[in-house]
Amino acid sequence: MKLQILIATLLAASATSALAATYNVDPTHTYPSFEADHMGVSVWRGKFNKTSGTVTMDRAAKTGGLDLTIDPASINFGFDKMDTHAKGPDMFNVEKFPTITYKSKSFKFDGDKLVGVDGELTMLGVTKPVMLKVNKFTCIMHPRYKKEVCGADATAEFKRTDFGLNYGTPAFAPEVKLAIQIEAIKAD
Repeated sequence: MKLQILIATLLAASATSALAATYNVDPTHTYPSFEADHMGVSVWRGKFNKTSGTVTMDRAAKTGGLDLTIDPASINFGFDKMDTHAKGPDMFNVEKFPTITYKSKSFKFDGDKLVGVDGELTMLGVTKPVMLKVNKFTCIMHPRYKKEVCGADATAEFKRTDFGLNYGTPAFAPEVKLAIQIEAIKAD
């Protein structure tokens, strides 16, 4: 009897994990952006133009994973001189630190709705926990790709100084608002 229960449990677990799906981040529809203080006078906004990664998700089990890689050399403020400065050693130091990563530890659900991602951001060689609040999450059968596409709008706040990005402090406040628009296409 115990063997039958063990076999049934293993079969149920393997059936649940079979429902997990992998999605490849669509780099043409995924742009992490941010807002940062500019000497208390205004708020500067920028985005990163190159992002890659994967999302794994099992909606039935309410589990998942997010693995993003951001190219800081793709930073875009809409102002070439500021882009060049931001890539240099004062800020993102892209020669020494060519990637920024976000790796999830867990997904948070409220019922069937994805509401958060608990993970770690690594920037300038420093890794710190950053919780993403998922403001919107939707999956559809994409009419052009003929595959499921999931998208989300997520936000977070952190202090850039916690990662060693100290340029301009204290005249420039360290708080940063992060927004990530992401779309990912189900893998075959």
